[in-house]
Amino acid sequence: MDFHRKKREKLEISITPMIDVVFLLLIFFMVTTTFNRETVLNIDLPEAEGSEPERKLRQIELSIDSDGVYYLTGEDGLPRQLVNQEKETLKQELLKLAGSSRSIPFVINADGETPHKSVVMALDIAGQIGFKHITFAAIKPNGG
Repeated sequence: MDFHRKKREKLEISITPMIDVVFLLLIFFMVTTTFNRETVLNIDLPEAEGSEPERKLRQIELSIDSDGVYYLTGEDGLPRQLVNQEKETLKQELLKLAGSSRSIPFVINADGETPHKSVVMALDIAGQIGFKHITFAAIKPNGG
């Protein structure tokens, strides 16, 4: 009997295919990733305990009732309900009131029971238009 062992070749683990796969995955993720430019709204929230802020000569006031219905206060100081509650209608009315100036203070008077969607839509439109000073109105609590 011939019990000669065959010479075994040394086992080598080649990492080249693994590196190729990693680079292909990296390229795949780089190509398929979408980059969104997030816009941030700078909002100055008033203190509920503080004194009433000075009323500037010209400001745009958007009131939202508990049903999410929008009312814009015009030059005469009287709130008027929008024709419909669509985004484009609100945007066009705000553009009319603001004119060419985007530094006019934009005040949102939202009822405590207002749907979140209505307030967020108003903030989104104000950001799209380019308002720089957005505030929320608050009242001072009684007995505080």
